[in-house]
Amino acid sequence: MKHVSILVPKGDLILSSIVGPLKVLKAANQFLIQSGARDNDFFEIKLGGIDRDSSQYNGAFSIHCDNVLGEIKKTDLIMIPALRPDNLVEDLQQNQPLIPWILQQRTVHGAEVASMCIGAFILAQTGLVDGKQCATHWAAMDIFRQLYPDVHLVSNKVVTEEDGIYTSGGAYSFLNLMLHLVEKYCGRAAAVYISKFFEIEIDRVDQNQFAIFQGQKDHEDEAIRQAQHYIEGNITEKISVERLAERFAISRRNFVRRFKKATQNTPLQYIQRVKIEAAKRSFESTQHNVNEVMYQVGYADEKAFRTVFKKYAGLSPVAYKTKYNRSRANFERPTAW
Repeated sequence: MKHVSILVPKGDLILSSIVGPLKVLKAANQFLIQSGARDNDFFEIKLGGIDRDSSQYNGAFSIHCDNVLGEIKKTDLIMIPALRPDNLVEDLQQNQPLIPWILQQRTVHGAEVASMCIGAFILAQTGLVDGKQCATHWAAMDIFRQLYPDVHLVSNKVVTEEDGIYTSGGAYSFLNLMLHLVEKYCGRAAAVYISKFFEIEIDRVDQNQFAIFQGQKDHEDEAIRQAQHYIEGNITEKISVERLAERFAISRRNFVRRFKKATQNTPLQYIQRVKIEAAKRSFESTQHNVNEVMYQVGYADEKAFRTVFKKYAGLSPVAYKTKYNRSRANFERPTAW
């Protein structure tokens, strides 16, 4: 039997990242028993928190924990749910008591640790992912990089695993993390069953197609902020780093250094991501073909455009358009609207 502790941090939580893992692990238990693989539950699942009870969504919901942390002497897997982003810094401060408990379970008992979405911030507080791969919600990546520069944040992966530490990307990608864990502990057949039962797309590995690049502008370097606005306002142009540095009267080397420090992207990465974001919007809302969109965002080489698009969108241009173009969404209005 594997003891699983689903943590209930203080503050505002994403309830689905507590209820979802609970339901998936219970369903895995049921599958193993019904298939004859086991006579009893494989996962012993407990909710554990700093406090016994937690009120959520302005009192609309409440969570009752099975144990407070001091009562859990040993666990095999710790699951950290997602915090809501509204008061993130505040919530991290009030959840500091979780950190020594997680580290004690990890170092003394060898517990594995899995974070979901913005739960990666609590995981990063422990130092367990310093130098390791870590995923989180794409919308929180800029602040994550600022707070935890020693963590190898990956922007595209839905699930990461390294040395018994697991993380998942944004929002409901925690379901793919759960499939990953079920397959690891219970086998492929159990994971396929869970995938079909909950209608989760199995083997989804890339979250770039869901990301919306907004550009980090919450910094103090005014020249770099002006360069960002210039890039975003001239997507049809072929912009070189040399041209940008010259325009803002900064040496190329210094410009690249300052740009990376301010935006967490090199100038070339920023130019590419702005252009690909514009291309994505065009594919979503117009009937323009790949070449038309390519020229609109300042590319002349089709191979180069396809390569860069797939790098940042996770899909080829044609596949992205097929999946997300609005005219393909054929919704029928009900008769009694």
